[in-house]
Amino acid sequence: MHIRNVSLADADTLLNFSKKTFFDAFAQQNTAENMAIYTAQAFTIEQMERELIDPESEFYFVEDEGVLVGYIKLNFGSAQAEFQEQEGVEISRIYVSAGHQNKNIGGLLINHAASIAQSRALNYIWLGVWESNTRAIRFYQRNGFEAFQTHYFMLGNDKQTDVLMRRFVHGS
Repeated sequence: MHIRNVSLADADTLLNFSKKTFFDAFAQQNTAENMAIYTAQAFTIEQMERELIDPESEFYFVEDEGVLVGYIKLNFGSAQAEFQEQEGVEISRIYVSAGHQNKNIGGLLINHAASIAQSRALNYIWLGVWESNTRAIRFYQRNGFEAFQTHYFMLGNDKQTDVLMRRFVHGS
């Protein structure tokens, strides 16, 4: 497995992979209408390019023998959805392709985020996960995250509740 920075030249690849993994993860539990509304805004080439050039956001691909199998998006400072504190970093997105689940790729990406946080003297990594995604919540718990708050997330016209989870990185 190899983790590398995602550049602006990777925008099309990021867009296609993001859409596919998002649909794989959530299409069965949400209406087609809400999925379409959300993805029409969140997954456009223009939006991907804006996110890629944001100096407070970073994307990383994980590849297995040159094949893209997952990615993570980190938000720092004011790019974070909540808090916008200088002492933490948000894992805004973390996805692994359906065919590569249960191979510790997500754990590898989380540890990469924790390592980046430590190298920048940050205190914690945090994320929001849909309360109905119990599999993901258990995964994050196994990787040292604890729930500390909730917030709302709009998927199309559906107001969903996300569990906010945090992992402190001191000594990890």
